[in-house]
Amino acid sequence: MDILACPIDKYYPLELHVFQEKDEIVEGMIICPKCLRWYPIHDEIPEMLPDELREEKEELLFLRKWKNKIPKTILSEGKPFSLKEERKASSMNC
Repeated sequence: MDILACPIDKYYPLELHVFQEKDEIVEGMIICPKCLRWYPIHDEIPEMLPDELREEKEELLFLRKWKNKIPKTILSEGKPFSLKEERKASSMNC
């Protein structure tokens, strides 16, 4: 974490959120507090890809899986994907 910067805006330092840990961080998230981009950690590997190389369906599954551990600002305003649209749809159904 000491050497990581956001690949989009080069901001440093980034925030680390650990969801599952064994000897290493198995699942988690790295967040840029400046641009609100988030990067998942899967199977001990941080995936810090540019927006155009990320898979929306997989990223949304990740957000849903860990939504109780992810900061609310990322769930609603995170980039490149958030659960904002899902929240709007569920509130309209109420």
